[in-house]
Amino acid sequence: MTSFRASLARAQASKKALTLPGAYDALSARLIQAEGFSAVYLTGAGLANSMLGVPDIGLVTVTELRDHVARVAETVDIPLVVDGDTGFGNAVNTYRTVRLLERAGASAIQLEDQVFPKKCGHFAGKAVISADEMAQKIHAAVDARQNDETVIIARTDARAVSTLEEAFERAELYREAGADVLFVEAPESVEELRTIGARFDVPLVANMVEGGKTPLCTVDELSEMGFSAVLFANAALRVSQRAISEMLKELHTTGSTNGRLDVMATWEERQSMVGKPFFDMLENKYSTKED
Repeated sequence: MTSFRASLARAQASKKALTLPGAYDALSARLIQAEGFSAVYLTGAGLANSMLGVPDIGLVTVTELRDHVARVAETVDIPLVVDGDTGFGNAVNTYRTVRLLERAGASAIQLEDQVFPKKCGHFAGKAVISADEMAQKIHAAVDARQNDETVIIARTDARAVSTLEEAFERAELYREAGADVLFVEAPESVEELRTIGARFDVPLVANMVEGGKTPLCTVDELSEMGFSAVLFANAALRVSQRAISEMLKELHTTGSTNGRLDVMATWEERQSMVGKPFFDMLENKYSTKED
C-alpha cells in the first residue's frame, strides 16, 4: 500500500489533487476502494449520522471512533484519513486520541481548533479555542504518533467566526507546531479558495460540502488553485439516504420493491463486495467433511 504521505507529496508536486470520498461504514469504504480511489476519508459527521442517528455536534466518543477506524481498516487496503474532530479535549486528550487512532489503522488524522464539543464546519454557532492552545494540541499530536508516515492535518474553523486572515495566521502557527497538511474550513467564495491555495506552500485540503458555505468546484479546478486533497465527505451518505428513503416510500405504497430492482445491487454484486467468495474458500479449505 502506498503511504498517504507519499501520495500527498506526488499530488502536490504534480498539481493533481487526491480525491477523497467519505466513508461512513466498512461497506462504503469497500465501495470507495473498489472504484479505484487511492484513499478513503472517514467522516466524523457520517459516523454520527449513521451510527447514532444524530447531527455532527460532538456526541461521538473517542473510543467509538477508534472502534470504527479498526473495523474499516480491516476491510480495505488503502490509506484511511480519519476525522479526529478536536482530539476529544485538551492537548493530553489529543495525544491519547492520536495514539488510539494510529494503532487502529489511521494513516492520517485530522484535528480542528473548535471548542469541544464541536459542530459541523458548515453549521452556525461555532467557536474556536485560542491559537496557542491549538498549536500545543498539534505539537502533542506530532509527539504522539509512533510512525513517521502518519500524517497530521490541522484544520482551522476561524474563517466562520472571525476573518480569513486570522484563519491564515492560525494555519501558519499550526504548521510551525508540526502539522503536515493545512485545512482552512468553510471559505465562502472561489476567490477565497484561490487565496488559500496561493498562500501556503504545504499540502492543502479543500472540502466540498454540497449545500454548504463553500462553492462547489471540480477536483481539477481545485488542483489548479493549489490544493493537494479534496474531500467529498458525505456525498455517499447523502445519496444512500435519498435512495433508501425512495425505496421505502415505494414499499410502503405498493407493498413491493419490484420497481426498484434496476437501482439495487444484484445479489451477486452484494455478496462479492462483502467478500463472500473468500469466506467460501476458507470454509472449503478448513472443512472436516469427507469428500
